[in-house]
Amino acid sequence: MQLTLLCALVPLFPFIGFLVNGLGFRNIPNSAAGVISTASAVASFVVSVLLFSNFLSGGSQPFTAVLFDWVSVGGLKIQFSYLIDQLSLLMLMVVTGVGSLIHLYSMGYMHHDEGFGKFMAFLNLFMFSMLLLVMGSNYLIMFFGWEGVGLCSYLLIGFWNKNVSYGDAARKAFVMNRIGDLGFLIGIFLIINTFGSVEYQQVFPKAVELFKAGDSTVFWITFCLFIGAMGKSAQIPLYTWLPDAMAGPTPVSALIHAATMVTAGIYMVIRSNVLYTLAPDTLEIIAIVGLATALFAASIGLFQNDIKKVLAYSTVSQLGYMFLALGVMAYSSAMFHVMTHAFFKALLFLGAGSVIHAMGGEQDIRKMGGLQGHIKITFLTFLIGTIAISGIPPFAGFFSKDEILMHVYEHNKLLWALGVVGSMMTSFYMFRLLFLTFFGTFRGTKHQHEHLHESPLSMTVPLMVLAVLSVFGGALGLPEVFGFNHQLANFMSPLFEHSKTVNALVGAKSALPHSTEYALMFVSVMAVALSMTAAWVLFVKKANVPASDETLDGMTKVIYNKYYVDEIYQAAIVKPLYSLSEFCHSVAETAMDMLVESTGKLVNVAGNGFRQLQTGIVGYYVLAMVAGILLFAVFTLRSVLF
Repeated sequence: MQLTLLCALVPLFPFIGFLVNGLGFRNIPNSAAGVISTASAVASFVVSVLLFSNFLSGGSQPFTAVLFDWVSVGGLKIQFSYLIDQLSLLMLMVVTGVGSLIHLYSMGYMHHDEGFGKFMAFLNLFMFSMLLLVMGSNYLIMFFGWEGVGLCSYLLIGFWNKNVSYGDAARKAFVMNRIGDLGFLIGIFLIINTFGSVEYQQVFPKAVELFKAGDSTVFWITFCLFIGAMGKSAQIPLYTWLPDAMAGPTPVSALIHAATMVTAGIYMVIRSNVLYTLAPDTLEIIAIVGLATALFAASIGLFQNDIKKVLAYSTVSQLGYMFLALGVMAYSSAMFHVMTHAFFKALLFLGAGSVIHAMGGEQDIRKMGGLQGHIKITFLTFLIGTIAISGIPPFAGFFSKDEILMHVYEHNKLLWALGVVGSMMTSFYMFRLLFLTFFGTFRGTKHQHEHLHESPLSMTVPLMVLAVLSVFGGALGLPEVFGFNHQLANFMSPLFEHSKTVNALVGAKSALPHSTEYALMFVSVMAVALSMTAAWVLFVKKANVPASDETLDGMTKVIYNKYYVDEIYQAAIVKPLYSLSEFCHSVAETAMDMLVESTGKLVNVAGNGFRQLQTGIVGYYVLAMVAGILLFAVFTLRSVLF
C-alpha cells in the first residue's frame, strides 16, 4: 500500500501544479506560480528517490502498483497501473531531477514574461505526461503519456504565439509527431492482436514462447513501434521538427532535448528489448537509421550560427548514437548515454539561455565573442558541457560514447569508423560554438556590451549542479577495463533476462581484449583532440568569423541550408497535398453547387406545373370534382362486377 501511494504521488505532484497554475495563472503572482511549479517538480523528485531507496532495500524486485481497472473490451482487460523496475526508476530520476533544475532555471529566465504562470503550468503538464510514459505498466499508458508530451511540445514550442513562425514550428512538431504516432498506434494494435494484452509482464514472456528470432510478425510489430520512435526521438526522415522546436523559450529546449520527449523513443525500445532482440532485421534498420542521423545532423551542425540551432542538431546527432547502440543490442549503453546526455545537454541549453539573457536576446554567435570575462559562471559551466559532449576523459560523455563505439566495433567495423567520424564532427562544432561565443573580441553592439551581466542565482545554480553531473556522471558506468564494476549495466541486467534466452550476446561482457579497448579509446580521444585543435586554430588563433549568409556558395551553402530537406518536403509532400486538397475542395464545391442548384430548379419546375392546377376558376374546380367522382365510381363498379 505504501509503495502504491508513492507511485501515485510521483506524477500527481506535477499534475496538481499544472491544475493550480493552469486555472489560476491570471490571479497568482509570478513568484508564487514559480514556487508552486518548482516545488511540485522537486516533490516528485523526492518521492522518486524514496521509491529508488525502497526498491534497493527490497531486493530490487519489480513492483506493479494497480490504481484502478481502466479498459474492459471483450477479453481485453487493461488496468491503470505503474511498473517500478530498474528502467522506470532510472528514467524517473532523470526526468524529475533534471526537470526540477529546469523548473528552477525558468523562474529566473521567464519571470518577467506576461504568460509566466501559464508557462510554468505547461512545464508541469509536460513532466506529468513524461512520468506517465515511463511509469506505465503497459503500452496503452505509455501511449497516453506519449501523446501528452506531444501536446505539451506543441503548447510550449508555440508559447510565444504572437510570432507566426513560432506557431508554424509548433504545428510542424505536432503534425510530424502524429505521423510517427500512427505507426506506434498500429504497433500497439498488432500487439493486442498477437498477444491479447498490452501489459509488459504478459507480452514479453509470451513473445519468447511463441516466436523465434526473425519472425515476420515480430518484425512488423517492432518496425511500427520504431516509426513512432523516429518521430518522437527525431530520426531520419522525421527529424526536421526538432531543430525548429528552438522557437520555444530556452527552458523548453532543455526540457525537450535533455530530459523528456526525445528520450521517449529510446525508452520504448529498451522497454521492448525482447521484441527487438527477436527482430534482428529491425535492429539492423535501427542501427543504419541511427548512424545516418548522427552523421547527417552533425554535418549540419558544423555550419549553423544560431547558438540554439547548433545544440539542436547536436541533440539529433546524439540521439542517432543512442539508436546506433540499440541497433547492436547495447541496450544498457544506450541508457547510459541517455543519462549522461541529459546532464550535459541540459547544461548546454541552459548555458545558451544564460548567454542569450546576457546578450539581450541575441542568438547569432557571429555577434558574440569575448564573453568569458563577463559571464564567468556561464562560461565555466558551458566549457564543462562542451568537454563532456565531445567525449574527452574523464567527463561523463567520454564513458557513455566510447562504450557505444566499443559495442559497434564488435558488431561492424565500418559502422564504428563512421561513428568516430561523427564524434569528430561533434567535437569540432561544439568547440567552434564555444570559441566563437566566449573567446576573441566582442562583436556585438555597444549597448549589448554595456549591459553584459551574469544571470541570477536561480539560473546559475542549475548550471553548476548540471556541471558537476556532467563531470562525474560517468561514474555510473566506469568500465571493467579500468578495474571497475560497471554498476549501471549490472543494475539493468535483470531487464534483459528474456532477451538473453533469445540471444546470449545481450548484456554480455565485451569479448574484446583490454588492449583493443585501450586502442579504441585512444583513437577516439585523438580524433576528438584533432577536431578541437582544428577549431582552436580557425576560431581563436586565426580569429575567423563565419561568413554572412549572402556570401555562402557551393556545398557550404547546401549544408548551411540543412541540405534543403525542408524545401524538398515542401515541394514533394506539402505542396502536392495542398494541390490535392484544393482540387478536392473545388470538385466538392462544384458538385455541391450543382446539387443545390439542380434541386432548386427541379422544385421550381414542379411548382410551375402544379401551379397550373390552381386557376381560381370555380367551373374548372367543379369539372375536376365531377371527373374525380366518375372515375371513382367506374373503378368501384368494375371491382364489384368483375
